[in-house]
Amino acid sequence: MSSPPHSSSSPLQIAIVGAGPGGLAAALALRRSGHHVQIFEASQIKTELGAGIGLQTNALRALRALGFGKGNLRGMDYDGIVVFDAKTGTITPSPLGVQRHGGELRSVACHRSDLHDELKRLAMSPEGTGPPVQLHLGNKIVGCDPESGNLTLANGECIVADLIIGADGINSTIRTSILGSPAKPRPSGFSCFRCLFDASGLARIPELAWLTDGPLSGPRAITWSEKSFRMFFIYPVRDGSLINFGAFFEDEPEQENPDGIPIPATREEMLEKYTDAQPKFLRLLDLPIATPILKWQLRAVPILPTWIRGRAALLGDAAHGTLPLLGQGVAMAIEDAVVLGALLPSGTTREEIPTRLEAYQKLRKERGEFVRTESVEQAAVPAKRGSYARSRELQEMILEYDALKAAQDYLGTCSSA
Repeated sequence: MSSPPHSSSSPLQIAIVGAGPGGLAAALALRRSGHHVQIFEASQIKTELGAGIGLQTNALRALRALGFGKGNLRGMDYDGIVVFDAKTGTITPSPLGVQRHGGELRSVACHRSDLHDELKRLAMSPEGTGPPVQLHLGNKIVGCDPESGNLTLANGECIVADLIIGADGINSTIRTSILGSPAKPRPSGFSCFRCLFDASGLARIPELAWLTDGPLSGPRAITWSEKSFRMFFIYPVRDGSLINFGAFFEDEPEQENPDGIPIPATREEMLEKYTDAQPKFLRLLDLPIATPILKWQLRAVPILPTWIRGRAALLGDAAHGTLPLLGQGVAMAIEDAVVLGALLPSGTTREEIPTRLEAYQKLRKERGEFVRTESVEQAAVPAKRGSYARSRELQEMILEYDALKAAQDYLGTCSSA
């Protein structure tokens, strides 16, 4: 799998570490720029978590730039969030009101694995633009030299690349190589129960009409008005056949789980934390469970001094992993990917890579870290809880952003200077 020698006129040889949505989006973007891309994934079988994901307008705009259509996501369009007070049942509609660009569709909620599979198909299909991406499963990276562009696999093989992209998640190995020392994600003080419910049981529980009735199509949030942070966040996926459920709460760091790996949980454990909610909200837990209940300790990557070094760059959660409370984690990774693809068009030479990575960091680091910090503060700062749903200014800052246009404008400014 070692890369062939590279000439200045050849397509770049690019190695991406990690085959999650961010890694696949980057592979697709760079393939469409004409480069040869290989992805190295430690897992023998790469499957995405059985959970939903919200793709808001900025994410869909970036995906559209990659030639991505929504049809295969089996998603549910939405235009806002309906917030209920857990104890009083009071309703607060919160539209995600952004301007429509070129007939752009509303936000969509989908199953994470459906997004993953569609990105994988587009990246690897022989009919796509540029050389199909090569995916190598069961290839754990144990060493990275960012200056030379060398990767070392667990089997001892060395991969030589013009560019290395660390899309290997919140516990990134490539991040340590770029920084020269570990920057471990920190427990936030919050955890989340996650599972999918089978929506076929809805008709048998009339008390759950609040899930579908209301002034807006979109997620339902059940919130507690108190000092400690608790919230349910619920929305349908898979053409409405499944209901994605997340239950957030304040938690102590788990000494027996130092890496924050999800652990199994029970319905009774969930119910114990939310017994003071109105009964109609708790009836949700009576639906058939379609996936195991997992308890996640929520962690965030610290603000990093740099995302780049030599011929290597970080992308997605490896650079700015955060809490899911703005629904922007995957969106930021997709934006990162689109910007990299734009900054490394066909004809980019090996010698130009360090300068292009500096441009990538200039375009992405401030925005990625802003969203990372705002996401954490949605839970950690009581005055900010729910502010995203209420703040038109914050919505515009996040949702109106066009990652591809920002990169194209940057290149245009540089070329005319």
